[in-house]
Amino acid sequence: MVKGLIDADLGGRVYKKRIALPGKGKSGSVRTLLATNWNDRWFFMFGFEKNDRANISTKELEALQLLADDLLSLKEDQIRQAVVDGSFIEVIHEKTNE
Repeated sequence: MVKGLIDADLGGRVYKKRIALPGKGKSGSVRTLLATNWNDRWFFMFGFEKNDRANISTKELEALQLLADDLLSLKEDQIRQAVVDGSFIEVIHEKTNE
């Protein structure tokens, strides 16, 4: 996604990315919805399998956009505390030369 490989910009700093499941390809994949500032903040907010639902509703998108605003406005110490108390799970991705 850092390289611009997104499937849709849903507005309000919410982005959709399809992720292929083993043996299913992208058409039988999961959709992930993330909030990002394209710098140092990436929050996974929601995911669903394409065969379970086609998309999210307008009301769900509006709620996710509000959530994205809240998440992306958090200060570093608030994020650290949320990780410590288990409200957030931090996923660390090591950078590669790809």
